[in-house]
Amino acid sequence: MDKNFQEEQFTGIVKFTPPLYKQRYQFIKDLVGKYKPKKVADLGCADCTLLWMLKFCNCIEVLAGLDISASVMKEKMHRLSPLPGDYLQPAERSLTVTLHHGSVAHKDPCMLGFDLVTCIELIEHLEQSELKKFPEVVFGFMAPSIVVISTPNSEFNPLLPGVTLFRHPDHKFEWNRAQFQSWALETARRYDYSVEFTGVGHPLTGMEKVGFCTQIGVFVRKYAQTTESAQSEKPTEAVYKTVFKAVYPSLKDEKYLQNAVVSEVIFTAQIIKRSLLDRLMSEHEEYNDDPTERKSKFQPSMNRFSEDFGKALVEKSMEPFVNGNVVYIPLKTIFSFPKVNRLCGTFEKLHKLIAGKVTLSSDGSAVMFNTEHENEEN
Repeated sequence: MDKNFQEEQFTGIVKFTPPLYKQRYQFIKDLVGKYKPKKVADLGCADCTLLWMLKFCNCIEVLAGLDISASVMKEKMHRLSPLPGDYLQPAERSLTVTLHHGSVAHKDPCMLGFDLVTCIELIEHLEQSELKKFPEVVFGFMAPSIVVISTPNSEFNPLLPGVTLFRHPDHKFEWNRAQFQSWALETARRYDYSVEFTGVGHPLTGMEKVGFCTQIGVFVRKYAQTTESAQSEKPTEAVYKTVFKAVYPSLKDEKYLQNAVVSEVIFTAQIIKRSLLDRLMSEHEEYNDDPTERKSKFQPSMNRFSEDFGKALVEKSMEPFVNGNVVYIPLKTIFSFPKVNRLCGTFEKLHKLIAGKVTLSSDGSAVMFNTEHENEEN
Protein backbone atom coordinates (compact mmCIF):
# COMPACT_ATOMS: atom_id res chain seq x y z
CA MET A 1 0.00 0.00 0.00
CA ASP A 2 1.28 3.49 -0.83
CA LYS A 3 2.40 5.09 2.42
CA ASN A 4 1.61 8.57 1.08
CA PHE A 5 -1.91 7.56 0.05
CA GLN A 6 -2.63 5.97 3.43
CA GLU A 7 -1.39 9.07 5.25
CA GLU A 8 -3.36 11.50 3.08
CA GLN A 9 -6.57 9.68 4.02
CA PHE A 10 -6.06 11.10 7.50
CA THR A 11 -4.12 14.32 6.96
CA GLY A 12 -6.42 15.32 4.12
CA ILE A 13 -9.07 16.02 6.73
CA VAL A 14 -6.70 18.53 8.36
CA LYS A 15 -6.17 20.09 4.92
CA PHE A 16 -2.43 20.44 4.58
CA THR A 17 -1.63 22.61 1.58
CA PRO A 18 0.31 21.40 -0.26
CA PRO A 19 -0.21 17.77 0.84
CA LEU A 20 2.12 16.61 3.57
CA TYR A 21 4.18 14.27 1.38
CA LYS A 22 4.81 17.10 -1.08
CA GLN A 23 5.97 19.31 1.78
CA ARG A 24 8.48 16.64 2.79
CA TYR A 25 9.79 16.32 -0.76
CA GLN A 26 10.01 20.09 -1.11
CA PHE A 27 12.02 20.20 2.10
CA ILE A 28 14.56 17.88 0.50
CA LYS A 29 14.61 19.88 -2.73
CA ASP A 30 15.28 23.06 -0.77
CA LEU A 31 18.09 21.31 1.09
CA VAL A 32 19.60 20.18 -2.21
CA GLY A 33 19.39 23.75 -3.47
CA LYS A 34 21.28 24.92 -0.38
CA TYR A 35 24.06 22.32 -0.19
CA LYS A 36 24.39 21.33 -3.90
CA PRO A 37 25.19 17.63 -3.36
CA LYS A 38 26.42 15.70 -6.40
CA LYS A 39 25.47 12.24 -5.16
CA VAL A 40 22.14 11.60 -3.44
CA ALA A 41 20.64 8.34 -2.19
CA ASP A 42 17.01 7.89 -1.08
CA LEU A 43 16.53 4.97 1.29
CA GLY A 44 13.00 3.60 1.26
CA CYS A 45 12.39 5.26 -2.10
CA ALA A 46 9.07 3.41 -2.66
CA ASP A 47 7.45 4.71 -5.87
CA CYS A 48 10.52 6.86 -6.75
CA THR A 49 8.62 10.17 -6.61
CA LEU A 50 11.37 11.97 -4.69
CA LEU A 51 14.04 10.62 -7.04
CA TRP A 52 11.97 11.81 -10.01
CA MET A 53 11.81 15.31 -8.51
CA LEU A 54 15.52 15.35 -7.75
CA LYS A 55 16.61 14.34 -11.25
CA PHE A 56 15.78 17.89 -12.35
CA CYS A 57 18.27 19.40 -9.87
CA ASN A 58 21.26 20.39 -11.98
CA CYS A 59 23.83 19.87 -9.24
CA ILE A 60 23.06 16.15 -8.91
CA GLU A 61 25.10 13.70 -11.00
CA VAL A 62 24.29 10.43 -9.24
CA LEU A 63 20.90 9.35 -7.86
CA ALA A 64 20.31 6.03 -6.13
CA GLY A 65 17.20 4.53 -4.61
CA LEU A 66 16.88 1.59 -2.24
CA ASP A 67 13.71 -0.18 -1.17
CA ILE A 68 12.73 -3.51 0.34
CA SER A 69 9.88 -3.83 -2.19
CA ALA A 70 11.05 -4.32 -5.76
CA SER A 71 7.46 -4.40 -7.04
CA VAL A 72 6.67 -0.93 -5.66
CA MET A 73 9.77 0.53 -7.30
CA LYS A 74 9.04 -1.15 -10.62
CA GLU A 75 5.53 0.30 -10.85
CA LYS A 76 6.77 3.81 -11.64
CA MET A 77 10.50 3.50 -12.19
CA HIS A 78 9.98 4.21 -15.92
CA ARG A 79 9.62 7.88 -14.92
CA LEU A 80 13.33 7.90 -14.19
CA SER A 81 14.27 6.98 -17.78
CA PRO A 82 15.61 9.65 -20.18
CA LEU A 83 13.02 11.23 -22.47
CA PRO A 84 13.49 11.89 -26.22
CA GLY A 85 14.22 15.54 -25.41
CA ASP A 86 17.15 14.46 -23.24
CA TYR A 87 18.76 12.94 -26.33
CA LEU A 88 17.91 15.86 -28.61
CA GLN A 89 19.38 18.38 -26.16
CA PRO A 90 21.82 16.59 -23.82
CA ALA A 91 22.55 18.36 -20.55
CA GLU A 92 26.02 19.61 -19.72
CA ARG A 93 26.07 17.56 -16.50
CA SER A 94 26.18 13.78 -16.34
CA LEU A 95 23.37 11.93 -14.55
CA THR A 96 23.10 8.27 -13.58
CA VAL A 97 20.02 6.91 -11.80
CA THR A 98 20.10 3.47 -10.17
CA LEU A 99 17.53 1.54 -8.14
CA HIS A 100 18.50 -1.24 -5.75
CA HIS A 101 16.38 -3.90 -4.08
CA GLY A 102 17.50 -4.57 -0.53
CA SER A 103 17.29 -3.75 3.17
CA VAL A 104 18.71 -0.72 4.97
CA ALA A 105 19.88 -3.18 7.63
CA HIS A 106 22.49 -4.54 5.21
CA LYS A 107 25.72 -2.95 3.99
CA ASP A 108 26.54 -2.80 0.29
CA PRO A 109 29.52 -0.95 -1.27
CA CYS A 110 27.26 0.50 -3.98
CA MET A 111 25.94 2.92 -1.38
CA LEU A 112 29.30 4.45 -0.48
CA GLY A 113 30.46 7.93 -1.42
CA PHE A 114 27.14 9.81 -1.24
CA ASP A 115 26.91 13.44 -0.19
CA LEU A 116 23.28 13.30 0.93
CA VAL A 117 21.17 10.37 2.13
CA THR A 118 17.43 10.81 2.66
CA CYS A 119 15.22 8.55 4.78
CA ILE A 120 11.71 9.92 4.34
CA GLU A 121 9.09 8.14 6.48
CA LEU A 122 11.31 5.07 6.62
CA ILE A 123 12.43 4.22 10.14
CA GLU A 124 8.90 3.64 11.48
CA HIS A 125 8.58 0.76 8.99
CA LEU A 126 11.63 -1.06 10.42
CA GLU A 127 11.49 -4.02 12.73
CA GLN A 128 13.35 -3.56 16.02
CA SER A 129 16.27 -5.69 14.79
CA GLU A 130 16.52 -3.58 11.61
CA LEU A 131 16.26 -0.30 13.50
CA LYS A 132 19.14 -1.41 15.72
CA LYS A 133 21.38 -1.96 12.68
CA PHE A 134 20.20 1.15 10.79
CA PRO A 135 22.51 3.74 12.43
CA GLU A 136 25.64 1.70 11.80
CA VAL A 137 24.70 1.12 8.14
CA VAL A 138 23.80 4.75 7.38
CA PHE A 139 26.02 6.80 9.70
CA GLY A 140 28.89 4.38 10.28
CA PHE A 141 29.22 2.60 6.94
CA MET A 142 27.73 4.95 4.33
CA ALA A 143 28.82 8.03 6.33
CA PRO A 144 27.47 10.71 3.95
CA SER A 145 28.01 14.41 4.62
CA ILE A 146 24.29 14.93 5.33
CA VAL A 147 21.49 12.57 6.42
CA VAL A 148 17.83 13.63 6.56
CA ILE A 149 15.39 11.48 8.51
CA SER A 150 11.66 12.20 8.72
CA THR A 151 9.14 10.27 10.78
CA PRO A 152 5.59 10.83 12.09
CA ASN A 153 5.19 12.85 15.26
CA SER A 154 2.83 10.79 17.40
CA GLU A 155 1.82 13.86 19.43
CA PHE A 156 -0.02 15.10 16.33
CA ASN A 157 -2.08 11.92 15.93
CA PRO A 158 -5.04 13.02 18.11
CA LEU A 159 -5.65 15.79 15.55
CA LEU A 160 -6.03 13.19 12.78
CA PRO A 161 -9.53 11.69 12.79
CA GLY A 162 -9.47 7.95 12.22
CA VAL A 163 -6.00 7.36 13.65
CA THR A 164 -6.32 5.01 16.63
CA LEU A 165 -2.77 3.72 17.04
CA PHE A 166 -0.55 4.36 14.01
CA ARG A 167 -1.05 6.27 10.75
CA HIS A 168 -0.16 3.30 8.56
CA PRO A 169 -0.79 -0.43 9.13
CA ASP A 170 2.86 -1.24 8.38
CA HIS A 171 4.25 1.14 11.03
CA LYS A 172 6.07 -0.73 13.80
CA PHE A 173 6.17 2.34 16.04
CA GLU A 174 5.58 6.11 16.01
CA TRP A 175 7.69 8.35 18.24
CA ASN A 176 6.83 11.56 20.00
CA ARG A 177 9.30 14.44 19.76
CA ALA A 178 11.23 13.51 22.90
CA GLN A 179 11.69 9.90 21.75
CA PHE A 180 12.85 10.85 18.28
CA GLN A 181 15.20 13.54 19.52
CA SER A 182 16.70 11.25 22.15
CA TRP A 183 17.40 8.57 19.52
CA ALA A 184 18.75 11.13 17.02
CA LEU A 185 21.04 12.88 19.52
CA GLU A 186 22.53 9.59 20.68
CA THR A 187 23.05 8.48 17.07
CA ALA A 188 24.66 11.81 16.18
CA ARG A 189 26.96 11.64 19.22
CA ARG A 190 28.07 8.09 18.44
CA TYR A 191 28.97 8.81 14.80
CA ASP A 192 30.27 12.40 15.06
CA TYR A 193 27.33 14.20 13.50
CA SER A 194 25.48 17.31 14.58
CA VAL A 195 21.68 17.28 14.30
CA GLU A 196 19.01 19.95 14.02
CA PHE A 197 15.30 19.32 14.39
CA THR A 198 12.47 20.79 12.35
CA GLY A 199 9.43 19.49 10.53
CA VAL A 200 6.59 20.03 8.08
CA GLY A 201 2.83 20.12 8.55
CA HIS A 202 1.96 22.95 10.92
CA PRO A 203 -0.76 22.28 13.50
CA LEU A 204 -4.01 24.19 13.62
CA THR A 205 -4.07 27.59 15.32
CA GLY A 206 -4.20 27.12 19.07
CA MET A 207 -2.71 23.59 18.84
CA GLU A 208 0.93 24.59 18.30
CA LYS A 209 2.09 22.69 21.39
CA VAL A 210 1.84 19.35 19.55
CA GLY A 211 4.54 20.35 17.05
CA PHE A 212 4.83 19.45 13.39
CA CYS A 213 2.86 16.56 11.91
CA THR A 214 6.11 15.21 10.42
CA GLN A 215 9.26 15.63 12.50
CA ILE A 216 12.58 15.90 10.71
CA GLY A 217 16.19 15.53 11.83
CA VAL A 218 18.96 16.96 9.64
CA PHE A 219 22.30 15.35 10.49
CA VAL A 220 25.57 16.92 9.30
CA ARG A 221 28.87 15.08 9.64
CA LYS A 222 31.28 17.07 11.80
CA TYR A 223 34.52 15.89 10.24
CA ALA A 224 35.61 14.76 6.81
CA GLN A 225 36.07 11.03 6.57
CA THR A 226 39.68 9.89 6.66
CA THR A 227 40.89 7.42 4.05
CA GLU A 228 41.55 4.88 6.78
CA SER A 229 38.06 5.03 8.27
CA ALA A 230 36.47 5.06 4.84
CA GLN A 231 38.16 1.80 3.93
CA SER A 232 37.65 -0.04 7.23
CA GLU A 233 35.35 -3.05 7.31
CA LYS A 234 33.99 -2.50 3.82
CA PRO A 235 32.27 -5.61 2.47
CA THR A 236 33.70 -7.02 -0.71
CA GLU A 237 30.42 -8.60 -1.74
CA ALA A 238 27.33 -6.85 -3.08
CA VAL A 239 24.09 -7.80 -1.33
CA TYR A 240 21.63 -5.52 -3.13
CA LYS A 241 20.08 -6.40 -6.46
CA THR A 242 20.07 -3.67 -9.10
CA VAL A 243 16.60 -3.46 -10.67
CA PHE A 244 17.03 -0.31 -12.76
CA LYS A 245 19.80 1.83 -14.16
CA ALA A 246 19.63 4.82 -16.51
CA VAL A 247 22.58 6.82 -17.82
CA TYR A 248 21.42 10.13 -19.22
CA PRO A 249 22.96 11.57 -22.39
CA SER A 250 25.47 14.23 -21.42
CA LEU A 251 27.79 16.66 -23.15
CA LYS A 252 30.52 15.15 -20.99
CA ASP A 253 30.23 12.13 -23.29
CA GLU A 254 32.20 12.99 -26.43
CA LYS A 255 29.64 11.24 -28.66
CA TYR A 256 26.87 13.58 -27.54
CA LEU A 257 29.19 16.57 -27.40
CA GLN A 258 30.24 15.99 -31.01
CA ASN A 259 26.63 15.79 -32.17
CA ALA A 260 25.80 19.01 -30.33
CA VAL A 261 28.84 20.85 -31.69
CA VAL A 262 28.25 19.72 -35.28
CA SER A 263 24.60 20.79 -35.11
CA GLU A 264 25.48 24.16 -33.60
CA VAL A 265 28.27 24.78 -36.12
CA ILE A 266 25.98 24.04 -39.06
CA PHE A 267 23.17 26.14 -37.56
CA THR A 268 25.50 29.10 -36.90
CA ALA A 269 27.14 28.83 -40.32
CA GLN A 270 23.74 28.72 -42.02
CA ILE A 271 22.69 31.94 -40.27
CA ILE A 272 25.91 33.69 -41.29
CA LYS A 273 25.62 32.43 -44.86
CA ARG A 274 22.00 33.53 -45.16
CA SER A 275 22.81 36.97 -43.83
CA LEU A 276 25.71 37.37 -46.25
CA LEU A 277 23.74 36.23 -49.29
CA ASP A 278 20.75 38.40 -48.41
CA ARG A 279 23.00 41.43 -48.07
CA LEU A 280 24.78 40.77 -51.36
CA MET A 281 21.53 40.11 -53.19
CA SER A 282 19.95 43.26 -51.78
CA GLU A 283 22.88 45.38 -52.90
CA HIS A 284 22.88 43.73 -56.33
CA GLU A 285 19.16 44.49 -56.81
CA GLU A 286 19.84 48.17 -56.41
CA TYR A 287 21.64 48.09 -59.77
CA ASN A 288 19.65 45.43 -61.54
CA ASP A 289 15.85 45.21 -61.63
CA ASP A 290 15.82 42.09 -63.82
CA PRO A 291 15.67 39.03 -61.55
CA THR A 292 16.75 36.71 -64.43
CA GLU A 293 20.18 38.35 -64.42
CA ARG A 294 20.83 37.88 -60.72
CA LYS A 295 22.74 34.66 -61.07
CA SER A 296 25.10 35.89 -63.76
CA LYS A 297 25.78 39.26 -62.14
CA PHE A 298 25.96 37.96 -58.55
CA GLN A 299 29.42 38.97 -57.30
CA PRO A 300 31.05 38.40 -53.93
CA SER A 301 32.30 41.14 -51.69
CA MET A 302 34.84 40.62 -48.95
CA ASN A 303 33.76 43.75 -47.09
CA ARG A 304 29.97 43.40 -47.25
CA PHE A 305 28.55 41.58 -44.25
CA SER A 306 25.51 41.94 -42.04
CA GLU A 307 25.94 44.29 -39.11
CA ASP A 308 24.30 41.64 -36.93
CA PHE A 309 27.54 39.72 -36.99
CA GLY A 310 29.92 42.66 -36.99
CA LYS A 311 30.82 42.19 -33.35
CA ALA A 312 31.99 38.65 -34.06
CA LEU A 313 34.49 39.78 -36.67
CA VAL A 314 37.62 40.76 -34.83
CA GLU A 315 39.84 40.70 -37.89
CA LYS A 316 39.36 40.88 -41.63
CA SER A 317 40.47 37.28 -42.16
CA MET A 318 37.39 36.17 -40.19
CA GLU A 319 34.91 37.63 -42.68
CA PRO A 320 32.83 35.13 -44.70
CA PHE A 321 33.05 35.40 -48.46
CA VAL A 322 31.71 33.93 -51.69
CA ASN A 323 33.84 32.36 -54.41
CA GLY A 324 31.79 31.25 -57.40
CA ASN A 325 28.95 29.12 -56.06
CA VAL A 326 30.64 28.44 -52.73
CA VAL A 327 30.27 30.39 -49.48
CA TYR A 328 33.17 30.17 -47.06
CA ILE A 329 32.48 30.73 -43.35
CA PRO A 330 35.77 30.93 -41.39
CA LEU A 331 35.86 28.60 -38.39
CA LYS A 332 37.23 31.44 -36.28
CA THR A 333 34.03 33.38 -36.92
CA ILE A 334 31.89 30.40 -35.89
CA PHE A 335 34.07 29.78 -32.81
CA SER A 336 33.54 33.38 -31.70
CA PHE A 337 29.83 32.72 -31.15
CA PRO A 338 29.15 32.16 -27.42
CA LYS A 339 27.38 28.80 -27.59
CA VAL A 340 29.97 27.22 -29.90
CA ASN A 341 32.75 28.65 -27.75
CA ARG A 342 31.17 27.30 -24.57
CA LEU A 343 30.64 23.83 -26.01
CA CYS A 344 34.18 23.46 -27.34
CA GLY A 345 36.33 25.51 -25.02
CA THR A 346 39.24 25.68 -27.46
CA PHE A 347 39.53 26.24 -31.21
CA GLU A 348 41.57 23.05 -31.51
CA LYS A 349 38.76 21.01 -29.94
CA LEU A 350 36.23 22.58 -32.32
CA HIS A 351 38.35 21.52 -35.28
CA LYS A 352 38.72 18.00 -33.90
CA LEU A 353 35.00 17.51 -33.20
CA ILE A 354 33.76 18.59 -36.63
CA ALA A 355 36.49 16.88 -38.66
CA GLY A 356 34.82 14.55 -41.14
CA LYS A 357 31.35 15.73 -40.08
CA VAL A 358 31.24 19.14 -41.77
CA THR A 359 32.51 20.12 -45.24
CA LEU A 360 35.65 22.22 -44.77
CA SER A 361 37.94 24.11 -47.13
CA SER A 362 41.15 22.38 -48.24
CA ASP A 363 43.15 24.06 -45.47
CA GLY A 364 40.46 23.31 -42.89
CA SER A 365 39.98 26.95 -41.96
CA ALA A 366 36.39 27.47 -43.18
CA VAL A 367 33.03 25.72 -43.48
CA MET A 368 31.88 25.48 -47.11
CA PHE A 369 28.34 25.75 -48.52
CA ASN A 370 27.37 25.39 -52.16
CA THR A 371 24.94 28.15 -53.19
CA GLU A 372 24.08 26.73 -56.62
CA HIS A 373 20.64 25.44 -55.60
CA GLU A 374 19.81 28.65 -53.81
CA ASN A 375 20.72 30.73 -56.88
CA GLU A 376 18.55 28.50 -59.03
CA GLU A 377 15.62 29.08 -56.66
CA ASN A 378 16.17 32.81 -56.92
